[in-house]
Parts: sequence; structure tokens; C-alpha cells
Amino acid sequence: MTEAASLPLAARIAAGRRARTRSRRRIAGLLAAVLAAGGALTLMVGQSVTPAMDVMRVLAGQDVPGAGFTIRELRLPRAVLAVLAGMSFGLGGVVFQTMLRNPLASPDIIGISSGASAAAVVAIVVLGWSGAAVSGVAIIAGLVVAAAIYLLALKDGLSGARMILVGIGISAMLDSLIAYVLLGAPSWTLQDALRWLTGSTNGVTLDQAVPISCALLVFGGLLIGLRRNLDAMRLGDDAAAALGVRLTRDRALIVLSAVGLIAVATAVTGPIAFIAFLSGPIATAIAGPGRPALMPAALVGAMLVLVGDYAGQHLLPARVPVGVVTGAIGAPYLLYLIVRSHGQGGR
Repeated sequence: MTEAASLPLAARIAAGRRARTRSRRRIAGLLAAVLAAGGALTLMVGQSVTPAMDVMRVLAGQDVPGAGFTIRELRLPRAVLAVLAGMSFGLGGVVFQTMLRNPLASPDIIGISSGASAAAVVAIVVLGWSGAAVSGVAIIAGLVVAAAIYLLALKDGLSGARMILVGIGISAMLDSLIAYVLLGAPSWTLQDALRWLTGSTNGVTLDQAVPISCALLVFGGLLIGLRRNLDAMRLGDDAAAALGVRLTRDRALIVLSAVGLIAVATAVTGPIAFIAFLSGPIATAIAGPGRPALMPAALVGAMLVLVGDYAGQHLLPARVPVGVVTGAIGAPYLLYLIVRSHGQGGR
């Protein structure tokens, strides 16, 4: 008999949990290292190649001729916003998928991103707003639409399937509103609205990193603190309540935090397609089963946006926004999930 087999059952379970925790920390560390390497590459290589020492000197505040403006004003803001937005989308998406126990329960599938998008388009085209005003109305609209979906789906407990169906219906209505507004948009606002709808880091500044950073600190920290309760919710309402989860309060806090992350990121970069949808499944495949892969999903989301933005700017025949690249990746995976669920009885 091995030493592990001779231990009491409770000790073996605790040892297994510690081993899984160590494994997840190593995976998160590896993902963070890969993300840091990718960020360094985007700062060094673009239309021209900047030596690593020059990049470090610029980041340290020195004036480097031929590199200062390129790094400080162009590459660095794109990289920082790509990482922060990707983390927000990835973390918010995996929370919904975990809580509702369905990989289709992503904010960009169930209509939350559509709410922010519709409000932003109306603000740009109809009201003539720009900048912070558009971002503010997008955040408010995302929260309002999420509350409406939540309340409409809340009948005898929160059903993941019902919330997805309600969200898809509301998303269809909002997409129709967006199309109607765009049809009558003048040319000088149409291009701005379309650029925002696509999801892009074009023209971003480091000042725009402040609201996303604050959202990640507040909402992300709250989600990390509630991860045990989120894990219990995967077992169903009855089991979660039996484990001491205050369902009404904790679920409201989790939904508010996840929606806050998505809404703030959408307000800054637009609805970058499928990042919230893809990050969770990829992170779970890397980290393995167990507790919700919150940090791995955030890091995967950051890498997807960073790599997608770099590919759209430098690796394709024509420059395209990051949302076009991620949409091309995410759409086939969505079709695969639908076909697979149909083969499993449509659950």
C-alpha cells in the first residue's frame, strides 16, 4: 500500500486539492509569462523593429529619437488596452458560463454587449456625442440590459437556458435597433459608429486604461473573493444553499461584477467579438477541471486580444480591427458548440 493510500480519506482529499491548486498556480504563472512575452513583442516589432534596450529606455521615461513617439503614443497604449480589455472580457465571460453551467452563456451571446452597443450607436449617430459621454452611456445601458435579462429569466430560480433564450431575444431586438439607426446615419458619424461596433484598439490612449484598471481591481477582486460561492452554484441552487451560499445576494453581486467588467471594457474598445465566449473554454482546457478558471480565463482573454490586434495590424494583407480577427476565430467555435449540443440531444 502506498503512503498516499494509507492516509485517511479527508487527508487524501485535502492533498488532492492542494495539488490541483499548485498546478493551477503554475499554469497561471506560465500564462502570465507568455502574455508578458507577447506584450514585449508587440512593443518591439511593428512596421519597424525597435531594440529591446530602446523600448526599456522609453518605458523608463527617456527620450529616444525615432522610438519615443512610436512606443509611447502608438504601441504601448494599444498593448495595455488590449491586455486590460481582454482580461475584463475573459473574466466576465467565464463567470457567466460557470454560474449558468452553459458555454453559450456568454455576455456577447446573451445580449449584454448588444445593450452597450445600441446605446453607443444612438449616442454617436443621433445625439452626436463622442468620447467619455459615449463610454458612460454604454456602461449604463449594459447594466440596464443585464438587469432586464436577469429579472425576466428569474422565475422559480435562475435558469441558465431561460436566461440564454431571453438574452438572445433581447439581443435580436437591440441589433435591429442598431441596424435601423445606422441606415439613417450621416456619413460623418457612420464611420465612427461602425468602428466602435467592430471592436478596436485604434486611437486608444493610456488615459482610457484608468477606468478598466479600476473595474478590474474592484469587480475582479470581488469575483475572486466569491469564487468558492460561484463554484458551489455549479451544483444547482439547492446544493449551493445547503453549502451556505446566500443565493440572492451572492448571485446579484457576481452578476453585477461580471456585467461591470464587460460594460466598462466595451465602453472603451467596443464589443470585441467572442473574447468572453472563447476565454473560458480555452482556460478550462488548459487548467483542467475543478474550480472556475477565473485567472486563467482572464489571462487567455488578454492573450487573444493582444495577438488578435497584432495580427490585424501586421500579419494580414490589409489592416483590420481586432474584432474582425476574433470574430473569424470565434464564429466557427460557436457553430461547433451548437452542432455538438444538437448531437447530445440539444441540451
